[in-house]
Amino acid sequence: MAKTYGNLINGRWMDSPGGGTIKSVNPANTDDVVGTVPASTKEDVDAAVKAARDAFGYWRLVPPPKRGEILFRAAELILKNKEELGRLVTREMGKILAEGLGDVQEAIDMAYYMAGEGRRLSGETVPSELAAKDCKSVRVPVGVFALITPWNFPTAIPAWKLLPALIGGNTVVFKPSSYTPVAATRLVELLVEAGVPDGVVNLVHGSGEGVGEVLASHHGIDGVSFTGSSAVGERLATLCSGLDKEVSCEMGGKNPIIVMDDARLDLAVEGCIWGAFGTTGQRCTAASRIIVHEKVYDRFLDIFIKATRRLRVGDGLNEETQVGPLINESQMKKVLEYIDIGRSEGARLITGGRRLCEAEYAKGYFVEPTVFADVTPAMRIAREEIFGPVAAVLKARDLDEAIAIANDSEYGLSSAIYTQDVNKSAVAERDLDAGIVYINAPTIGAEIQLPFGGIKKSGMGHREAGGRGGAIEMFTRWKVIYRDFSGRLQKAQIEE
Repeated sequence: MAKTYGNLINGRWMDSPGGGTIKSVNPANTDDVVGTVPASTKEDVDAAVKAARDAFGYWRLVPPPKRGEILFRAAELILKNKEELGRLVTREMGKILAEGLGDVQEAIDMAYYMAGEGRRLSGETVPSELAAKDCKSVRVPVGVFALITPWNFPTAIPAWKLLPALIGGNTVVFKPSSYTPVAATRLVELLVEAGVPDGVVNLVHGSGEGVGEVLASHHGIDGVSFTGSSAVGERLATLCSGLDKEVSCEMGGKNPIIVMDDARLDLAVEGCIWGAFGTTGQRCTAASRIIVHEKVYDRFLDIFIKATRRLRVGDGLNEETQVGPLINESQMKKVLEYIDIGRSEGARLITGGRRLCEAEYAKGYFVEPTVFADVTPAMRIAREEIFGPVAAVLKARDLDEAIAIANDSEYGLSSAIYTQDVNKSAVAERDLDAGIVYINAPTIGAEIQLPFGGIKKSGMGHREAGGRGGAIEMFTRWKVIYRDFSGRLQKAQIEE
């Protein structure tokens, strides 16, 4: 029998008074119920926000190094439980076990990094133009944050938000995806075990429509950090701007890999396979457009198709599996619809294109890794985010055209180029219109010590993760302090 989990409000695990529940199922085998969580109501949101507001007065005064000690203990606990958590991520979300463990490792990395930020929340001390006066800037917490996360990284992305929010001195109400609530709950359980005080982290389960928007628009929320689709992110940003809330949205992508005529094709193919079909294409950074120089187009396509056909699809817990299922029936239908659109637009379907229905796949949401060739930039499969194992291969005459095709998108998250020419790589890193550029690597694989995010429909507001301009900028405010110890009135910029 599947385990039942609750909301966490003010340190207490509880059911929703509404009585509704949500089942989380394994997308590789829908008979396998991973767990059951509450379908929360506005009453739950109100209680969670109140708990966070009450706890903020205490938590903001805890010295940041002490907050960091709690996050360090959390890192150690996540590391200790990595195998269990990784298997849970795979079972609940579907990604292969190596990626499930990688999902957890990213949370571990973020916990250690943000623990260290407890001793690095630095400001500036600068000289004053007046005698007996000093000037400094310090970081202070914002308040209570709503954290709304997606299903594709059910441990990593919550960690990207929870940990910098906590080290900054904020309290939070966390709403994970209703498709992967159990992995998120286990992460919160470990934060509690590490010593996060009651009310500092509150967890409410439920759908985006039923709970997410209620939470984001709540009068007790000071800021919202969201990861998900561009449509939902834009709606939340509009909502929050009218309510004077801090907001950060990390959204979709239509990410290109450019393969130049001087590229190492073996390396480029390997990168394109990983970029297009890793996580079954269910990453905002997935490489769904592959732009190939016309001189090597046919040769690249031949190698790429053979490599795609060798991929083993199946349950992510099977060590031989390289591509897992899609998250649910709705996403599977969306991917299959886009495959039909590609056919109707005149793209050449080279391999894949169907749902796998044989006995071993019958209880899951499996779609073959799919490649379209002879795609043009105007086609919908080259412009719209599919979020599945579908790669569109386009042809370019030279570097300038390849970059122009890459930039001709309403998205701007990640991009990549394969070339052995240092000058071409320099032009690409300068001219690719994206928040992230990879050289001789695919569009996935960001590390937590630098900011993560994109432009255009891929992101708005502050970036995620670490480094200058990263999540600490979202979860703290600058306060400037002038102290005059002269004992008399001094007037800046006024000659006396």
